[in-house]
Amino acid sequence: MRLQLLAVSNRQPDWVNRGFDEYAKRLRGHCSLELRQLGLARRSAASSAQRARAEEGARLLAAIPDGARVVALSEQGQQWSTAQLVARMQSWMQAGAPVCFLVGGPDGLDPACTARAHEHWALSRLTLPHGLARIAVAEALYRAWSVIQRHPYHRA
Repeated sequence: MRLQLLAVSNRQPDWVNRGFDEYAKRLRGHCSLELRQLGLARRSAASSAQRARAEEGARLLAAIPDGARVVALSEQGQQWSTAQLVARMQSWMQAGAPVCFLVGGPDGLDPACTARAHEHWALSRLTLPHGLARIAVAEALYRAWSVIQRHPYHRA
């Protein structure tokens, strides 16, 4: 199963990259997690947040592989337990299509991205810093994969 995190962001601190990479490299065998970082749209006092969000949304949509299942990360989404994420991963595995997780920029996801999404996932009702959300997604996916593989990482 190919998982992709498509994230609108400028460069992240090294600790964010190391955290994401740690969980991504743990996914082995029939599952992989890749990060594709798309730069922020230029913002100025004369430009609107809506214009920037639309530009970023167009880049996100263009980066989605054909036939992919799309999961939008949004605080308006549904919170999933680990067991619910495991069930979703098993369903995604059976479908065989890549799964793309969309993370918007500082102004959120463009409505075109949320409309394209098959599912909407809220990591928390809190607004998380971009880098921390990236690591949380990677860890949650690794945890779900470890449950499917009967690896002892998840002890609950």
